[in-house]
This record gives sequence, structure tokens and C-alpha cells, in this order.
Amino acid sequence: MAPRAAKRKATEGDEEQAKPQVVETVKRVTRSMTKQPDGTTQPNKDKPKAKVKAKAKPASKRQKESVEEDAAKAAGSPEELTAADGGSHNKTVVVEHCKQCNSFKTRAFQVRDGLEKGVPGVKVLLNPEKPRRGCFEIREEGGETFISLLDMKRPFKRMKDLDMEKVISDIIVKIK
Repeated sequence: MAPRAAKRKATEGDEEQAKPQVVETVKRVTRSMTKQPDGTTQPNKDKPKAKVKAKAKPASKRQKESVEEDAAKAAGSPEELTAADGGSHNKTVVVEHCKQCNSFKTRAFQVRDGLEKGVPGVKVLLNPEKPRRGCFEIREEGGETFISLLDMKRPFKRMKDLDMEKVISDIIVKIK
């Protein structure tokens, strides 16, 4: 709020003081005042700019499919890979794990790493579709089911009692 002007009765000796005082006003600076006529804004030199991290996620399903196709082309044709690997490239193993608890995720990663090391050229997919709740299932795509634990309730005792090294070795034997 602007300061009030002092009201005084003018006397003969106070004529100079009776004149109204001039108050300087400070001009407000707004964001719209920093805009240039061409529509760009001047950078604010007082504050450092925040770094924006770019995400490498494709926005739509079509873009995801094109990224997968590009990766497949870069890897080479399936005929070349099956000839070098002994024909195990066409094997695809699906690991479906619930996202309710991290213990599902750690076991799924163990299975993926073990199978990729044990069987060269095998393709392991983790949750290609939305997973079922309380589910831990390892199956061959379009084929047999290696392990299926469904509708588990906390504390997921059936899954935690599994010896993952034995499960992985059994799956490797069945795949080969």
C-alpha cells in the first residue's frame, strides 16, 4: 500500500514544507514483460536451469513394435542364429510374475539370468502381458509349463520354499 501523504496546515513559514512530497514508485516486473516480440523469452540469469532428463520410452504401441523390429534386424536373421547356436534360438520362455512383492521380481530375474547363461540363444520374456495377482509361472511360449504357482497369498510360502538353482537346472535340461 502506498504511504499516505502528510496533511499539515500551511503556515506562513512552512510554505515550502506544505508542498506535497513526490513518492517514487517501483515498477513491477512480471513474467510477461520478459517476452520478446518474436514470442521467445529471455533466460533468467539469476536462477540456474534445471536439467530435464529425457526418457527413451516410445509413446505408443506402434513405436514399441517398430523398436522391437529394429532390434530384431540388428541381431541378425533367425536362420543365421539357429545355425550357430544349434537350433535353440526358437525357444522362448515366458516368466510371469506378480508385481505385488519384490520377491517375485528377484526370482524372475534369477530365472532369466540362469536360462540365458545355461542355454545360449534362448529368449526369456518377463511379463509380456499384464500379470495375474499372486502368480509365479514359468512356461515355454505355446508349449509346456515348467512351474505354475497361482493365487498365492502372503507370505508366498510356496514360492519362497523353491530351490531356484534346482528349478533353473531342471528347465535347462527340459529345453535342451
